[in-house]
Amino acid sequence: MSTLRNRTTVLAAATTAVLALALTACDGDDSGTKSAGPASGNSAAASSPEAPKDTAANTDTAQNTDTAKGSGTTGGSTTRGGSGTAGGDTSDSYAYKHPCKSGDLSVRVYPREGSATQQVIEVNNVGANSCGLSYFPRVSLGAAKASDHSSDIQPTVPGGLGGAPAYPVKPKTAAIAVIDLNPSGANGLTWIDEMNVLADGDHMPNAETQNFELGPDVKVLDPKLGLYRSTVAEAVSSMKQAGTS
Repeated sequence: MSTLRNRTTVLAAATTAVLALALTACDGDDSGTKSAGPASGNSAAASSPEAPKDTAANTDTAQNTDTAKGSGTTGGSTTRGGSGTAGGDTSDSYAYKHPCKSGDLSVRVYPREGSATQQVIEVNNVGANSCGLSYFPRVSLGAAKASDHSSDIQPTVPGGLGGAPAYPVKPKTAAIAVIDLNPSGANGLTWIDEMNVLADGDHMPNAETQNFELGPDVKVLDPKLGLYRSTVAEAVSSMKQAGTS
């Protein structure tokens, strides 16, 4: 009987020990799970505040960059516009030192109203600055289809020239010369149908000569050419002095 009680006591003690070990093992698993949760939560919490800071910084940087680009573009455009609007040098002294270039000129030739023999040569300055021309255009009269222009006719011009180093032409104004193809009105050469005009014979190459058709009924005899003037009337008066010293 005593022996049976002892065995029962031993079994109970063993069972208690096993249960204690099992409970200890369970507590260890719960502890591991709880420690993993907070670690993950802390990591998210730590990274979350940094994102708004980066976003705000990037937004500020972008705004500053756009503002700088905008002000730079506007400022550059305004400066260029102001410079262009101001225009160039329109003084005669500037023109004396700067011969006109063909690219800054527009040349027209047309009959003078009220005359059957006179033609107006109009040289317009379409550039931004004043420029200087020779005293009169270089003009020759010939046949458009001729292969040899050595026999072309050149008009007489006024003599006794002197004074300013060039004829100044301001921007958006014209230098005007008048040529009379047949001052006497007598029978003249009928094979001439073209006028060749070089706006500045002192500074421009012959290759920049422009050709103008005269028409089929032109008769040329002892042509006269005047100096550049600002009006047609003044140019006619100058033309009448051609051939005189």
